[in-house]
Amino acid sequence: MKYFLIAGERSGDLHGSNLIKSLKKIDSEAEISCWGGEQMEKSGAKLLMHYREMAVMGIWEVFLKLFTILSFLDQCEEDIINFEPDVVILIDFGGFNLRLARKLHKKNIKVHYYISPKIWAWNSSRAKKIRKYVDKMYCILPFEKDFYKKYDMEVDYVGNPVVDAVNAFTPSSIFLRHHDLKSGYIALLPGSRKQEVSKLLPLMLEVADHFKEKTFIVAGVKNLPSEVYDGCKWRTNVVLIFEENYNILTHAGAAIVTSGTATLETGLFEVPQVVAYITSPLTYFIGSRLVKLEHFSLVNLIAGQEVVKELLQDNCNFETLITSFNEMMKPRNYHKIKNGYQQIKSILGDENASDKTARLILEYLNQA
Repeated sequence: MKYFLIAGERSGDLHGSNLIKSLKKIDSEAEISCWGGEQMEKSGAKLLMHYREMAVMGIWEVFLKLFTILSFLDQCEEDIINFEPDVVILIDFGGFNLRLARKLHKKNIKVHYYISPKIWAWNSSRAKKIRKYVDKMYCILPFEKDFYKKYDMEVDYVGNPVVDAVNAFTPSSIFLRHHDLKSGYIALLPGSRKQEVSKLLPLMLEVADHFKEKTFIVAGVKNLPSEVYDGCKWRTNVVLIFEENYNILTHAGAAIVTSGTATLETGLFEVPQVVAYITSPLTYFIGSRLVKLEHFSLVNLIAGQEVVKELLQDNCNFETLITSFNEMMKPRNYHKIKNGYQQIKSILGDENASDKTARLILEYLNQA
């Protein structure tokens, strides 16, 4: 079989790479091309476009780069047609992938979607477009199955690939010694996109300045310009470590995390956290009128209640971060968060999402 995968961000690259490995295990003749990242390439796919070339987040930011995004859509469609795949597998990245699904549907190209875009958060009517343009949907959050039922769609819940990634991780035995660290430090995860890091890292570093007696580890990513991390250089209680998030979380005593996949990863490592998020004023203004959710972090969404403190936009500032962090570190709250993480693990289960998705993809293709 020939597979074409499309991921538009760092987490999608990770999950796509694991899916590629699973596809190759059960289909020895698999030919795979992709738009994604180096992890998908290392897993055996031919990388035609890196996600960093098209990474845009926020409603206003997308509008400003609309013509660029449209040109990427045309280029991606052309790459797919030239490759002639048996199936195109879209991975999250809803703004781009849903537009692409419509184009591919017109060409009678099979479209499977792994990791549903978060349409249940806002503009849920897009489920009708998914029903029309997507042949199969593989969901990674348990409540998404019931959501799609409301739109007469039968989808497959396959487990969560973040669980797979964490379970497959083997901590480095020399991590602490190599970086001259002691366990129990505070992890700062400012995100993987330039906009996120630029807005949230300076605020996180202010917190580090307040707790000068504590050690803070910043989880950096190498695909961003080095200058976004310049604030780490002169602080004596801050250490910047690149591309070792899971090792960092293994030994962390607490964390401040930018909303996204990292909140769930932090929860699965059972590290108490405060979740922070800031976007552009216009994006927030529009989004706050469209999004109808009580929670925005993955851990709280999965649990269906507040397990960790969330700080959003104007409520995300130095004072609220300090207050929330101090509250979190009180023994009663600290252990309450850890108990909440156990509930989340139970809800998600431990089925290998990548293997199950690969198996279902091949079954559906063979049935056609």
